Amino acid sequence: MKIYTRTGDSGETGLAGGGRVSKTSLAIEAVGTIDELNAVLGIVRSYSITDEVQNQLQQIQSRLFDVGALVASKEGYDCGVAISAEESTWLEARIDKLNQNLPELRQFILPGGHPAAAQTHFARTVCRRAERLVVNLQQQSENPLGNATTYLNRLSDYLFVLARALNALHAETETTWTGASRNNNQSAS
Repeated sequence: MKIYTRTGDSGETGLAGGGRVSKTSLAIEAVGTIDELNAVLGIVRSYSITDEVQNQLQQIQSRLFDVGALVASKEGYDCGVAISAEESTWLEARIDKLNQNLPELRQFILPGGHPAAAQTHFARTVCRRAERLVVNLQQQSENPLGNATTYLNRLSDYLFVLARALNALHAETETTWTGASRNNNQSAS
């Protein structure tokens, strides 16, 4: 398989099912953001995490390819994949299990801590961006994306709890948000 085809050199790319669109189209922006999320999850997997989390993230990465296929399909084209409601239920079960051993949150926490947790927080923000783009795409087209937005919404919740769990795994203390700094009220001169 050739990596380059030169068909995208004019600023357009093909959709599954036919047709070409601008590389700046909403669908391609969403696909690119889903791809970015997948790459960040690959970084998270490169850290020292449990085998269970490795397997979960690998499964999520595969599902993100399915979400991308749905988003990159021409309206009305059946790309052969679907995101079921059970996919979100699967994430909810993992969220509940991870959350069992974490202290209850009473205030916001700042992203950071162990590098794996910090990258997972970053993945969460990329996931939220992907979700916003997919919601926008669904609102502007007649292309039904099934449960893709629900899946992305639940995935960002999973990533938040996973970041907390990774900090706990590596004995990193979470930093809580303390509100606006009361000692930094100096104006710039």
